[in-house]
Amino acid sequence: MADFFLGSPFRRLFDARPFSAFEWSSGAAAVAMDWVETPASHVLRVNVAGLGKDDVKVQVEDGNVLTIRGAPPPPAAKDKGKHEDEEGTVWHVAERGKPEFARAVALPENLRVDGIRAGVENGVLTVVVPKEAAPVRPKPRPIAVSSKL
Repeated sequence: MADFFLGSPFRRLFDARPFSAFEWSSGAAAVAMDWVETPASHVLRVNVAGLGKDDVKVQVEDGNVLTIRGAPPPPAAKDKGKHEDEEGTVWHVAERGKPEFARAVALPENLRVDGIRAGVENGVLTVVVPKEAAPVRPKPRPIAVSSKL
């Protein structure tokens, strides 16, 4: 939490991407996200390669902040030490580790937060946030005017 209040604003000074008041990311990795607005909903797609539905947590905080967190599952016991046991094994690069991530998006008004759906397929988390139905504007109609109410 301290990273969000202390680290994020200062990290943005050195980050090449423009600052947006609607998003922040913390942790060791930033995740790529697409946000599309349709007439009926807002659709967010987040890259979560290698993570399944149990590894990703989506929740709404503070009324309108959508938070997405992910962490890889712990390695299976059979995979631990697999390469270290082989004689003469030398690691040159180890970049495939998936660190934890978190991303928060301040959602606009007029959304049905109770109708949010999320699903993971082919390494992409899709979150659909439906919009409230537009208020029905009454059609103009004549109103009879009397001398007394």
